[in-house]
Amino acid sequence: MIDWERVAELRDEIGEEGFAEVLELFLDEVEAVVARLGAKPERLEDELHFLKGSAWNLGFAAFGAACQDGERMAAAGSGAAVNVQSVVANYASSKAAFMARAREFCTVGGSRVA
Repeated sequence: MIDWERVAELRDEIGEEGFAEVLELFLDEVEAVVARLGAKPERLEDELHFLKGSAWNLGFAAFGAACQDGERMAAAGSGAAVNVQSVVANYASSKAAFMARAREFCTVGGSRVA
């Protein structure tokens, strides 16, 4: 579900403080898009594309793959067939798995991410 090697690689590339900032930005931006996912069907492909890139950057492999599948369907004109609820559920489970180990990778505000 989570590509922990990618998570460690990103943290090593940008440092623990930078990683904490990226994580905070990721959560804010992705949750905003997830909240409106599918609200404007004509933007579904773009929203899924954004989510896919963000997910893969931070190691959310399963969520990124779900977004890629939906993006491809939307690009092929089958956006109505995208199971948006499944994509949202995938994000929720990926986030839970990630947050269970996030404190191994960074601190926020002087305390480990919980």
